[in-house]
Amino acid sequence: MKERVVVIMPAYNAAQTLEKTYRDLPMDVVDRIILVDDVSQDETVEIARRLGLKTVVHIQNRGYGGNQKTCYLEALKDGADIVVMLHPDYQYDSTLVPDLIAPLQRGEADMMLGSRFLGGQVRAGGMPIYKIIANRFLTTCENLALGLRLSEAHTGFRAYRREVLETIPFLLNSDDFVFDSEVIAQTVAFGFRIGEIGVPTRYFDEASSVNFRRSVVYGFATLWTLVKYLGHKWGLAQVDQFSRRLRDVISRYHQAELLRDSG
Repeated sequence: MKERVVVIMPAYNAAQTLEKTYRDLPMDVVDRIILVDDVSQDETVEIARRLGLKTVVHIQNRGYGGNQKTCYLEALKDGADIVVMLHPDYQYDSTLVPDLIAPLQRGEADMMLGSRFLGGQVRAGGMPIYKIIANRFLTTCENLALGLRLSEAHTGFRAYRREVLETIPFLLNSDDFVFDSEVIAQTVAFGFRIGEIGVPTRYFDEASSVNFRRSVVYGFATLWTLVKYLGHKWGLAQVDQFSRRLRDVISRYHQAELLRDSG
């Protein structure tokens, strides 16, 4: 039986790049596209609706992590077996969705990351040098703390099996950019497997990017996430993010629409 593949797009001011990202998606593989708009000030919502995407509009800005929370809830409600998170800023090559999800379909991984560092083309894609240094440093720290061997842990092109999102309590995570790091730590904490493939990337004026100050804040927040994870792992602290399951943090009135085994 074919598994249902849902692409979610956390969007903010993506009017100039959304359609290009959408046009590259292999629709013979993708069953649904859900865009969650975080109070864009451009025509992102109008374009998404014109393209026929399922479009959810936040009533107020929730932040990058808050946007993803809505994305994953909507994907679970939609019956996704595999969820692909793709930024609609045309920075990642969306034609590679089949390659990203193939290890999930074969049962070789539970979460997949699209790494800009595999293949050695990250500089050719235009990533600023300070971002390369910071990315490599944080990824090394995460590998050491989480017992991984990733080439990059900070990518906006990811895929999950449904079981991961039904298990990890992602609703307890930050509404800011560190949400991505928290999800990786939770995936490890609950015993799921993480894999990666190489993906080319594009940096240009319309592509979304975190400025230097926000990057510093994100870096320290990622390190603090690792401290919390290790404290929990070593029994020094009980951290809900790494111990409670999604069913433990959502209302029982919503379990039937979000969890397949809601009994």
